[in-house]
Amino acid sequence: MNAFQVDVVSAEEKIFSGQAKFVALPGESGELGILPGHTPLITRIKPGSVRIELADGGQEFVFVAGGILEVQPHCVTVLSDTAIRGKDLDESRAEAARAVAQEAIKNAKSAIDLAAAHAELVVVAAQVTALRRYRNLK
Repeated sequence: MNAFQVDVVSAEEKIFSGQAKFVALPGESGELGILPGHTPLITRIKPGSVRIELADGGQEFVFVAGGILEVQPHCVTVLSDTAIRGKDLDESRAEAARAVAQEAIKNAKSAIDLAAAHAELVVVAAQVTALRRYRNLK
């Protein structure tokens, strides 16, 4: 088997669906690489880049703000509340979101507010990193 089905789905829409020969993404315990015939698994993923090497030799790039990965013998599914195609990433919007998160950290009035602001900052930082990786791939 040289390829497998890959689906990347956000809460709003299906971001990508197609045949791939390799997928790399940020697992909870480190970077994961999925090849055809990978052992089935379900795991959480961290905010970061999903790089998909297509069966036809092309490449697809998606930012995810965390989520769940399911690997089955012939199918890989990435579920994320937020997923953005690499070509749709906007650096100015990400930098504005980073400033908002940093301000929220400064103004946090409780441990819960502080934790939420830190979580948002982690996602935004991962988005900026993903954008820079995407630019380097082009």
